[in-house]
Amino acid sequence: MLLTFVVIYWIISVGIGLWAALRVKNTADFAAAGHSLPLPIVTATVFATWFGSETVLGIPATFLKEGLGGIVSDPFGSSLCLIFVGIFFAKHLYNRRMLTIGDFFREKYGRTVEVIITLCIVVSYLGWVAAQIKALGLVFNVVSDGGISQTMGMLIGAGSVLIYTLYGGMWAVAMTDFIQMIIIVVGMLYIGGEMASQTGGVFVVLQHASDAGKLNFWPDMNLAAILGFIAALVTMMLGSIPQQDVFQRITSSKNVNIAVQAAILGGVLYFIFAFVPLFLAYSATLINPALVSQYLETDSQMILPKLILQHAPLLAQIMFFGALLSAIKSCASATLLAPSVTFAENIVRGMFKHLSDQQLLKIMRITVLCFAVIVTAFAINSELSIFKMVENAYKVTLVAAFVPLAFGVYWSKANSLGGLLAALFGLATWISCEILAPKGTMPPQLAGLLASVFGMLLGGLVPRASLR
Repeated sequence: MLLTFVVIYWIISVGIGLWAALRVKNTADFAAAGHSLPLPIVTATVFATWFGSETVLGIPATFLKEGLGGIVSDPFGSSLCLIFVGIFFAKHLYNRRMLTIGDFFREKYGRTVEVIITLCIVVSYLGWVAAQIKALGLVFNVVSDGGISQTMGMLIGAGSVLIYTLYGGMWAVAMTDFIQMIIIVVGMLYIGGEMASQTGGVFVVLQHASDAGKLNFWPDMNLAAILGFIAALVTMMLGSIPQQDVFQRITSSKNVNIAVQAAILGGVLYFIFAFVPLFLAYSATLINPALVSQYLETDSQMILPKLILQHAPLLAQIMFFGALLSAIKSCASATLLAPSVTFAENIVRGMFKHLSDQQLLKIMRITVLCFAVIVTAFAINSELSIFKMVENAYKVTLVAAFVPLAFGVYWSKANSLGGLLAALFGLATWISCEILAPKGTMPPQLAGLLASVFGMLLGGLVPRASLR
């Protein structure tokens, strides 16, 4: 019954995505849904994109091992990212009416900086999308009781998400996200109630977690711990801001007010609902301690799915896996589309300036296909956990793209030399530290961020420098 539901749900969601593809007539439709989405749809797609496999599987697994302090990057940093986007960046970026975030870097700093940062943005999505594909393989393996291997599940999941993203672009992502947000919210709340009834209530679980030290948030008062805490927070909080998926939701909005409100609302909703999977996973320590002991050190991502299969009625299983699949699919489609559009617009189009709109649309779709193949291969061969895949994804954009974006919006002296030095100094410092001292007192990505700020300030001292 559970597998049958998954198959039916999968077919319906792909059909909705293909129906949305009928609206795609040009690159603006494919990349930004024609700049026409209302507040409920934009809020839903912001929330659903963030609420991915790491929220349901990765974050709870990390919380069980490390407590609240181990998940400062997500949901704390990621929620603040969306709120900061709404407060500080949405208005400025929306009013420029650009197709991609890479267009901002070209207009502000020139072609060289555009190419460097675009490539960093594209690379950053490799781990994020791969995490969703890996999670799809896990879900298919679990609901089929091992009948479908994780590798085969990854291939099935990647292929079906590819179909409607390839044809429907942002329209397909937005329409499916709206439905999937509803399923996520209803499903999480329902299964939360089921688990609460088996543990004696929410406060019983919270008290148990507090007694076990899992609610300790702040780091130890030593320099290494404090810098590590800050680095984990800013990696998601700031590194996620200069990303195409965030920009797409801003520019897809019908007007600037919707862009601002949807980012803030999406961030608040994400922060609230991200704690439901944490509650569910920790409930396992009360309901079935042996299950937690079995998987905690070997494959902690399996604890929550196994708990639901062993201790929840069929309807609750359907609700949970429906919500989980919705979370993964919405995130996978969005993160598959974003880098593909950016690469086509800011790399390929810059090389072939006379492309027509229809030719560029075709290139965007080809890029989606190629990127899907690459990330699926990476997911199949990677040994990283889902949480680590996502957390590591934003380091490159933190050190290379955040400072040029923030200073480009708010600092009048930001110029093409400053943008180039910020990107190069940030990348060079981060990579050097990752090679020479990955476990040093100063986290590599934090050192890269500081170097990027220095590069921008240094370039600003040469106001007439231009690399256009």
